[in-house]
Amino acid sequence: MSMRMADVNAQPRHILIIKPSALGDIALALPALSSLRASFPQARITWLVRDEFAPLLEGAKDVDDVLLFDRKGLGKWWRHPKAFVSLLRFFGDLRKGRFDLVVDLQGLFRTAFFGWVTRSRRRIGMKDSRELAGLFYTNQVGQNDGNAHVIDYYHKVVAAAGCSTIVDKCNFAASPGWLARARQLLAEQGEGDYVVFVTGSAHPAKCWPIERFAALADRIDTAFGLPVVAVGGRGEKETVEKLRGLSRARVLDLAGRTDIGALAGVLSGARLVVSNDTGPGHIAVALGAPVIIIFGRTNPMRIAPYKKEHSFVAVDPEGRGRAIASDDPRHRIEEISVDSVFAEAAYHLAGTCDAQPAGPR
Repeated sequence: MSMRMADVNAQPRHILIIKPSALGDIALALPALSSLRASFPQARITWLVRDEFAPLLEGAKDVDDVLLFDRKGLGKWWRHPKAFVSLLRFFGDLRKGRFDLVVDLQGLFRTAFFGWVTRSRRRIGMKDSRELAGLFYTNQVGQNDGNAHVIDYYHKVVAAAGCSTIVDKCNFAASPGWLARARQLLAEQGEGDYVVFVTGSAHPAKCWPIERFAALADRIDTAFGLPVVAVGGRGEKETVEKLRGLSRARVLDLAGRTDIGALAGVLSGARLVVSNDTGPGHIAVALGAPVIIIFGRTNPMRIAPYKKEHSFVAVDPEGRGRAIASDDPRHRIEEISVDSVFAEAAYHLAGTCDAQPAGPR
């Protein structure tokens, strides 16, 4: 028994972070990674991530390895022999890592089970995990009352994992290759500063009306003479075209033209990023770019830019408690006015903000 306790309390040498998805959620977990690195500088840290999101971690300086999780492919294990063999190989990779500390920040049955497969004697998870995930943890950590932000929760989780140094910011930056690809795309709009708009989201209820983005573009152009670079997936192409038709400002359409790296390069060089509550906005926060995230039903006290003033707009943000989302009609994103977003934009663009862009110049 004494030997086991000594092993459990020893400094971890091989750490596994489980946070497979999605882009914004991974970005919000990066400070936890930095806390683990600061507390255990000699440890080898591996991040389990879905293959489509893995490129984002190329900008995370504190990660040593990534372990790819092919959710779509492995999900066919029960009807395709090759997928079943791939799943067994994946389980083998989990065990080969010889992880002596597993930190599950996803909190699902699947991710907790992956931690159990490693055979690590320390598997830390969140008490409010779903799908009976807690059955597979050696230690469950509850959230502090009245403290809604997920980064504060992650701080508590890694503290329970033994972190003595808790870091608010993350060691994340656009690589030279990302910046080079961004420069090529931005060459179409010429030299000079720009503002990035993220007009889309996978969830329609999170999308600020495109007419208001257009009105905001016009006001920024009139007040500051800055063009807009609109980013997003292929599905946002039509929305960006509508933005260009409604606005008098110069709008460069990059929808569907950036991979994760080029997107990060474009975001990192922006004078300002104005975004719906979606992945690119949270990536911009991790990069240290000046950001305004527009929140509707989603509770901003949980995932707004951490400890950053003038970085989000929402109705009654402090009156929502710890709920993930609100059904109150007052909190619909359509209730956010152009005036309220422009006021925060002017704060950043007038030069009163400490954040300075460091992008593809």
